[in-house]
Amino acid sequence: MKDGVNGVALGVFVFFFLAVTVMGFLAARWRRAADEHTLDEWGLGGRSFGTWVTWFLLGGDLYTAYTFVAVPAAVYAAGAAGFFAVPYTILVYPLIFTFLPRLWSVSHRHGYVTTSDFVRGRFGSKGLSLAVAVTGILATMPYIALQLVGIQAVLDVMGVGGGASSNAFVKDLPLLIAFGVLAAYTYSSGLRAPALIAFVKDTLIYIVIAVAIIYIPIKLGGFDEIFKAASAKYTAAGAGGLVPAEAGQWTYATLALGSALALFMYPHSVTATLSGRSREVIRRNTTILPLYSLMLGLLALLGFMAIAAGVKVTNGQLAIPQLFEDMFPDWFAGVAFAAIGIGALVPAAIMSIAAANLFTRNIYKDFINPAATPRQETRVSKLVSLLVKVGALVFVLTMDKTVAINFQLLGGIWILQTFPSLVGGLFTRWFHRWALLGGWAVGMLYGTIAAYGVASPTQKHFGGSAKEIPGIGEIGYIGLTAFVLNAAVAVVLTFALRAFKAPDGVDETSPGDYTADAGDAGVETELPPATAEASH
Repeated sequence: MKDGVNGVALGVFVFFFLAVTVMGFLAARWRRAADEHTLDEWGLGGRSFGTWVTWFLLGGDLYTAYTFVAVPAAVYAAGAAGFFAVPYTILVYPLIFTFLPRLWSVSHRHGYVTTSDFVRGRFGSKGLSLAVAVTGILATMPYIALQLVGIQAVLDVMGVGGGASSNAFVKDLPLLIAFGVLAAYTYSSGLRAPALIAFVKDTLIYIVIAVAIIYIPIKLGGFDEIFKAASAKYTAAGAGGLVPAEAGQWTYATLALGSALALFMYPHSVTATLSGRSREVIRRNTTILPLYSLMLGLLALLGFMAIAAGVKVTNGQLAIPQLFEDMFPDWFAGVAFAAIGIGALVPAAIMSIAAANLFTRNIYKDFINPAATPRQETRVSKLVSLLVKVGALVFVLTMDKTVAINFQLLGGIWILQTFPSLVGGLFTRWFHRWALLGGWAVGMLYGTIAAYGVASPTQKHFGGSAKEIPGIGEIGYIGLTAFVLNAAVAVVLTFALRAFKAPDGVDETSPGDYTADAGDAGVETELPPATAEASH
């Protein structure tokens, strides 16, 4: 580790940070609408983005600074088991090809802004809609916090912030500045800011990875030497070399499958999806987004390179920033750090917007002020987006970083429990609304209690996301087990409730809504959210 502040790297980092800050504020003028004071405009970019912008927005949304730091860090610490992220991103795209276009179509026709809007409209249940909204907000908060953790890791390695000073304010000042800038341009420009910045973010990431997989192996003597060093480390640690032990295969498979099911349940994924201007834009994106999986596989290899380079860190999240600091010239290390830093800003902005939209549409409007105008909705959503980011910042500054990671894992378990209501509802109205709510409650309760009982060397509770699967005896992903219980309860209760002729909610959608495209006859392309709700 280099001593002191890396001035050259810091200078390059600041240059790119200032550039995207300017872009963030200028984004307010990009495709400016006649009426900017609606959630369609502020929260969904006017539902106007084409294939190119949507691809970068979804990629910037899903491949975050935490991905850049944590995936290779997992490989660095645990070996091939850390590659689970690669198969899960391969599994997810055929899955979303089947349901995301349907979600876009019905949302476009009825003016839905969030998944909870759809659930309320499909099942006629504000209670189920509230459960989905609260779950989305809870799962998103620690995810935003981890983006700030990614920025903090980069600042630590550059020698600014973090442990650079004993003064609490001074050491956290760079992170506070980054937070302030993020909050300001998100408030001002809404979803247009991260959409515009995503171009810079993804370009930098692709450049950094392309250079890293060529330049670093050359310096280390080739991939043969890299894999030999990694295998030696894992063997010495009793991890069985580069291949995961047989006992860990259930964990690997269930974590990959469960993560694939959960990824597009997150509110920010849906927000980016609904910003597309047509059904075909979404279908096209599900076919080209796998290009990001190629990048992810190459990114994971950086964990092996960190081992071969002799990187030694007490916090595994610092392994890749430290690798860049050690191996790259100072100026290019600054480019790499900028890629990670900007890779935090884009998803953090989208996540805060998505969480704010959930609160505004499905808590504030449904339960506090049903008569809220579109302008009032937008104002509330802007304010809540600030509060969400403040909460994430407090989380990062006051809690141990491993706690943030563990709560993000818990968030993944939680968000998977919304799958039956959302995806099930897109294909069938058979499930009873109360049965879905009961299944959700069982899944949430089991997942939370099971995760609470998992310990790690550093945490007594919430120390991981894998536990023995009841009835099978293998160690598997808690989220997937909770999801199976959730679905089973929903099916059983549906049979029971229908047998007793329990009152069903009113479905405001029709079959044609799920295949409609922009411009189709009857599609409410110009219907604002408030008018859409009044017409239901």
